[in-house]
Amino acid sequence: MSIAENLRSVRSRIETAARKGGREPADVTIVAVTKTVAPEQIREAVASGITCLGENRVQEARDKIAAIGRVAQWDFIGHLQTNKAALAATLFDRVHSVDSERVAWALDRAARKQGRRLPVLVQVNLSGEESKFGVEAGAALDLLRSIAGLANLAVEGLMTIPPYVDNPDKTRALYRGLRELRDEADALALAGVAMTHLSMGMSHDYPVAVEEGATLVRIGTAIFGQRP
Repeated sequence: MSIAENLRSVRSRIETAARKGGREPADVTIVAVTKTVAPEQIREAVASGITCLGENRVQEARDKIAAIGRVAQWDFIGHLQTNKAALAATLFDRVHSVDSERVAWALDRAARKQGRRLPVLVQVNLSGEESKFGVEAGAALDLLRSIAGLANLAVEGLMTIPPYVDNPDKTRALYRGLRELRDEADALALAGVAMTHLSMGMSHDYPVAVEEGATLVRIGTAIFGQRP
């Protein structure tokens, strides 16, 4: 199928899942994951209505933005090293993967130099997998408290990456856990923190994530097909 046809299928499944969860489909934004995707395919996705693009690597995003421009919002969804923070703050409209004070401080400094307030999400490792990045669930609220006062960051919510499982429903408990953690954080009413977004769900399980409250779903394969 074409990218446009794939997107119609994805949107249909999001609508069904949102209704099932008692939500409006318009509350869910597709973050089209463009890792290794060619510029012409990205343009096709944007022409089909994609408004947000997600990149895993800072350098790859730099090259693509140079090639096709800011045709949509660019979000950083990969692991961010502090030495890439300045470039990330220049390139991206939002960063999903703040997982430590050091990363937050580096982004805050970079955003301050640019005279901007950078939207960010805190990445939480709910599965406990050593291969996954993110702050442990038990330390997430402390991290939020410690970065809430950073003037050049706007903390907008939480992100998680679950383990890959054959049965997507097995990720439901993790997604529900992130939603509950979001509610705990929201109850703290921290200055500079607005728990607006839950970035969770990928190509194999995004309907479950939407049912559990996702506002940002990071979808690559279901839009662009299998990567080489």
